[in-house]
Amino acid sequence: MRYFVKYCLLVLSFVLIQFSVQATDYTEQIRNAGTSTDYPGSHVLTIFDHTKVDVEESGLGYFRLHQLFKILDEKGALDMRIMKFAYEPMSAKLQIEKVIIYRKNGNIETLTKDRIYDYPAPGTVILWGAREQMVEIGWLEPGDGIEIEVRKKGYTYALLLDDADERYIPPMRGHYYDIVPFWSDQHILEKSYRLRLPKSKKLNYQVYNGELEVELSVGGEKQGYSFTLRDIKPMKSESNMVSPSNVFTKLLMTTAPNWESKSKWFYGVNEDYGSFESTPEIDKKVNEILVGATNELDSISRLNHWVADNIRYFGLNMGVGEGYTLHKGEMTFEDRCGVCKDKAGMLVCMLRSAGFESYAAMTMAGSRIEDIPADQFNHSVTAVKLANGEFMMLDPTWVPFVRENWSSREQQQNYIIGTAEGEDLQIIPIANSKNHFYKLHGNTELLEDGTLKGELKLVAEGQSDAAFRSQLTRNPYSEWKSLISAELYRKFPKMNIKEISFSNGYDYSKPFEIYVDFVIPDYARFFDGDLIFTPIVASNLFERFNYHLRVNSRLEKRQFPFKDACSKYIVLEEDIKIPAGYQSVTGVHLMSMKKYEVMAASFEGGITAEEGKLRLIEKINLEKRVYDVAEWESFRDALIAQKELAENKIVITQKSVKK
Repeated sequence: MRYFVKYCLLVLSFVLIQFSVQATDYTEQIRNAGTSTDYPGSHVLTIFDHTKVDVEESGLGYFRLHQLFKILDEKGALDMRIMKFAYEPMSAKLQIEKVIIYRKNGNIETLTKDRIYDYPAPGTVILWGAREQMVEIGWLEPGDGIEIEVRKKGYTYALLLDDADERYIPPMRGHYYDIVPFWSDQHILEKSYRLRLPKSKKLNYQVYNGELEVELSVGGEKQGYSFTLRDIKPMKSESNMVSPSNVFTKLLMTTAPNWESKSKWFYGVNEDYGSFESTPEIDKKVNEILVGATNELDSISRLNHWVADNIRYFGLNMGVGEGYTLHKGEMTFEDRCGVCKDKAGMLVCMLRSAGFESYAAMTMAGSRIEDIPADQFNHSVTAVKLANGEFMMLDPTWVPFVRENWSSREQQQNYIIGTAEGEDLQIIPIANSKNHFYKLHGNTELLEDGTLKGELKLVAEGQSDAAFRSQLTRNPYSEWKSLISAELYRKFPKMNIKEISFSNGYDYSKPFEIYVDFVIPDYARFFDGDLIFTPIVASNLFERFNYHLRVNSRLEKRQFPFKDACSKYIVLEEDIKIPAGYQSVTGVHLMSMKKYEVMAASFEGGITAEEGKLRLIEKINLEKRVYDVAEWESFRDALIAQKELAENKIVITQKSVKK
């Protein structure tokens, strides 16, 4: 889950006592920095953003963040009236040291400590004791400047130890990691990151999606690294684009030698803690779950779905183990709640109880993991070794009430398994679109008075199945019928549902199905003796469950890769009986069959006419979750073709009437 702890991602950027600066008056620098005219698209100008870090032999880091801003317009003044810095007191110590306001009239104000507040950070389903420091800057005007210094030591989250600075040392003791974004939604004149590291440590670093000025220096007992980028323009964005981390400039650094070392450490820290030790109560439940299991995959699926459905997502501060140590299975089983790492650990525990070889794994939901062993994880999952020796990935966090064992919304996602031998970084393959089909068939009849009657049958599998099933299981059983009916009424308020049936949301034995027997009065419109209508199946019924229809097809070109929810195969068919004495009008009123088969998406479909009936056929194949820029044209063509059929009006006319 996206809230999975990053135990040694050194937050924010930031502040070290050893790096002291003399007091400087920045009045002239702020005055000469320019105005909103010079920086279109920005409300605040960052004149500089400097981070200095000093790392000890243990891996403990001291940070100093020094920033200077200029307010460019009224919105910028409103946005900067308060500033917040988050930290976790069990693994980091943070203090806002200095805040100075440079008024455009030349006055300089140093804020006092009573304008700085330290308080518990807001929480919803994760309540781990995180805190925030906020400085109340107050009234600002365009032209004003703000200087701020923040000091910090530690990292985001940790194994909770008690000895002074020991609690701030990363769990992978002696190693240092950081991920530094060099992008912003506001203009930055200069951003730098300077690091002092013991000579005993070898730093592996890589710059992605751009270039930085890099300087190396050696002096005394430490080696120095300086990374700088100037004139950073506001990042552009597009609807449905991939994470900014995938496309904008960033710096990754680590002293870990390779992914295998990270894998071994993750394995060791959890085995040493006893995260996966079973109990008689857990063994008893495992045996109950496996009664009637027919084979290896059936057993794995039963255990995976029990954890997914019965361990609720809720995070409490449980002391030791809030870092990369997974809570013990005994605790999670008793509390029946936890975050992703607890659900993953519970599943490892139960699989081992059942005799399987299973391990915890780390992944990153939402963005790519680069091939350098910096800490790029926000989610924990489970790996189980099958009888054939291959690993099968399981995610009990993402599959509550879903037929899949691994959510295909996580395809094309990197992961690393924690084992004693050490594993390399791997990636989840693309999920076959045919495993996520959405098939809607209509058998309808249009009457002479414009009424449409008939039957609809929907069958959905994979993530298409999950889209419907999750809407039911998140709500009381008593509301299920009204929820499905509401989707139909949303599109056709006049629909009279004569009969409706659908699958039990808790029954995973087969794909989700919906059956509807309906009548819609005044469905077709009359015009000069003609009947005008759109086939009901073409009208994008259940649009809320088809995420691809919300992708912005108006963009002719894309600058960045883009994403959909999941690969998908859509089949739409309808047989329409038209009134006796009517015939379809050929030409522009009927869509001839079209076919697009280009790269990662395809479309085939149209509307054909036969004696006394019309037939709609659409087949849309969307083969990936994450697409390259070059694949936008084929995806867009398929999307536009489906939308055109939804907007197309068919005209049928009486045979005796000559047009």
